[in-house]
Amino acid sequence: MVGLTRWPRAAADLAALGLVGIGAHNVIQSGFGRYLVVVHKVGSPRGPAPSLPVEVAHHASVLGGIQGAVLLALGIWLLPLTVLPDARRLLGREPDPALTRRVRELTETRAEAVNSAAAELRRIERDLHDGAQGRLVAIGMNLRVAEEMVHSSPHEAAALVVEARVASAAALEELRGLIRGMHPPMLADRGLGEAVRALALDLPLPCETEIDLPERLDAPLESACYFAVAEVVTNAVRHASARGLQIRMAQADGLLRIEVVDDGVGGADPTGGSGLAGVERRLAAFDGILAVSSPPGGPTIVVMEVPCG
Repeated sequence: MVGLTRWPRAAADLAALGLVGIGAHNVIQSGFGRYLVVVHKVGSPRGPAPSLPVEVAHHASVLGGIQGAVLLALGIWLLPLTVLPDARRLLGREPDPALTRRVRELTETRAEAVNSAAAELRRIERDLHDGAQGRLVAIGMNLRVAEEMVHSSPHEAAALVVEARVASAAALEELRGLIRGMHPPMLADRGLGEAVRALALDLPLPCETEIDLPERLDAPLESACYFAVAEVVTNAVRHASARGLQIRMAQADGLLRIEVVDDGVGGADPTGGSGLAGVERRLAAFDGILAVSSPPGGPTIVVMEVPCG
């Protein structure tokens, strides 16, 4: 049983070879048994009829041959599915299926990561162009006009300066928000646990946190997990009509497990094109997985597991 679970491929190969060996042995033994019966009959052609043990041996030999032929056919049918692919792989003529599957998964996750990075870059460029950049251009124009009017119309110039100061404060706030969206300072300075606690404190509803992270993780992994949690709690606040949240996070045995629970209306579906699909793609770049339980009426439980060894 241990061998089946630890080495299933080798167990399948041994089973196929065993069927071929047992079937061939039974067929050969059946043929040899029938030969002995024929020799016994030929040796006494005019004597009495063969005794009962000889007839029994003949029938047993025939049944053994049939059984052996069935086992042999089954083993031969299994050989191309088990032994031959492994033999070609060991001889270097066929790639390892597990390695091929792993390469395909890495190719897909790399493409997703590249697409996500490109989309994030376009979002940053759009936010800068539509927000802070426009405000800074307006500030420059107001200051230029105020400079020209400072002697002729000091009151109007002062009003333009005040307007420029208000616009500069708004532009600064937009830039800070953009920076927080790219990589929150709390995440860079204090790590994932403190950043998630700060995120929970900023939510407009009660949120309990249970976080057990004995050490800092790699920066890319911390960033991916932080934004995954942020996306999940944002969905709970905006779409689930939740009244409370729970965030549990623990690291053990080289695995980071994150659990987000809300008491909202439920019905969350990662395959429905929601933000959960993006979370799943984000975690897949780190070999992470996402599991969602969200029956109608709630609660919604989102579990994320990411290797962090």
